[in-house]
Amino acid sequence: MKNIIFLITFIMSQVITAQSYKKSEPFTHTYSIVARDSITGDMGVAVQSHWFSVGSVVTYGKAGVGVVATQSLVNPSYGPKGLTLMGEGLSPKQALKALIKNDEGEMYRQVAFLNKKGQVATHTGNLCIEEAGHRQGKNFSVQANMMLNNTVWNAMAKAFETTKGSLSERILASLKAAENEKGDIRGKQSAAILIVKGEATGNSWEDTVMDLRVEDHENPIKELERLIKIHKAYDFMNNGDLAMEAGNSIEAEKLYLEAQKLFPNNIEMKYWYAINLVNNKEFEKAKPILKSIFSKDNNWKLLVPRLVKSKLLIISKDELKNIMRL
Repeated sequence: MKNIIFLITFIMSQVITAQSYKKSEPFTHTYSIVARDSITGDMGVAVQSHWFSVGSVVTYGKAGVGVVATQSLVNPSYGPKGLTLMGEGLSPKQALKALIKNDEGEMYRQVAFLNKKGQVATHTGNLCIEEAGHRQGKNFSVQANMMLNNTVWNAMAKAFETTKGSLSERILASLKAAENEKGDIRGKQSAAILIVKGEATGNSWEDTVMDLRVEDHENPIKELERLIKIHKAYDFMNNGDLAMEAGNSIEAEKLYLEAQKLFPNNIEMKYWYAINLVNNKEFEKAKPILKSIFSKDNNWKLLVPRLVKSKLLIISKDELKNIMRL
């Protein structure tokens, strides 16, 4: 307990000045969601705003700890400081209360914390621009300010609670619901989603499940949806690559095919699927696919012998010659 008290005191001494209201603070009025998947334990935070690169100032997360959304007149220190406090064992309510207590601009802040247990804490300052409000639920909190209508946060909550699917799909549904209620009174510009694992692996590069940003777009939610779909396709591709490296070509073929279903016009996905068919000795099935790819871009043909040299494509010299004649 003494260590936690010392930590809070130290953090407050470092950020009291930074947490005073300043006119230079980002004017990031917006709507956002922090949420946890009760099955996987993954935690996510997502946002949309009529502000450039909103994800760079609003969304924060750390595997095994939690996620943070800090918005309205943004104080970015709520992100790293909140994660530090939750990482030391404070609940979201305790962590948020400690930061708000020492923030002279708290009346302009809108902040949401969620930890790996699914506990949440939300603050909407009384000087946040109307329409402003938030709603909490099991494993989530949604919050919005400067909305055209005061129906936004309830619509977001309902969408998250009733949508089936992965965490990213449920979060996306919540963002779409906000837009269906006309969202930000100023319009739309950028969006972001960050998902981290519920338990840290010890390898930071493995702890981020998804980190996507739409910095400037006429329809950022639609573009974010497209990127989420591509991200899912490339997850299948990456797992296919791992299976291929492990020598499990049957599993790799299955994963590459799943990727193609999500992103059917992507030449590279078709290429690796065909290469894996060749590794499986399914030459007749692979040849028309490779021929079609080579006719569109000959560089993919030039890559084939290089794969043989790297032992990612195991074929005889005669088989290689046949492919190069396509």
